[in-house]
Amino acid sequence: MAEELELDLVEISAKADPPVCKILDYQKYLYQQRKKAKEMKANAAKIVIKEIRFGPNTDEHDFQFKLKHAAGFLQEGSKVKASIFFRGRSIQFAEQGEKQLLRFAVELEEFGRPENMPTLEGKRMTMMLAPVKKK
Repeated sequence: MAEELELDLVEISAKADPPVCKILDYQKYLYQQRKKAKEMKANAAKIVIKEIRFGPNTDEHDFQFKLKHAAGFLQEGSKVKASIFFRGRSIQFAEQGEKQLLRFAVELEEFGRPENMPTLEGKRMTMMLAPVKKK
């Protein structure tokens, strides 16, 4: 029958009794599978990380400015990596930097939630914020 229709005979289940086969155009089937896989990959959520950097002695106006940008990024659905860079002797103010990052997280509570507590890595203290899922 498959030869008459100029199609392929494809074995679906060999272990069944009797074996299950299907008559179809195998090249067309493979093309559709690749097309579906490509479509699924295109629809997959892409995670974007935006970074906000400031120092331990950042002024209030600059802090509010960066806060507004971070809120916008979180509303877009991007993750925000807030980092404080300590230069020279400013590493002595590590607790001040930690307070600033915690305040940053509290101010952005309605837009995002912190994924981890502030961590000091060398001369940089970082904290990740993930967007809140909309209902």
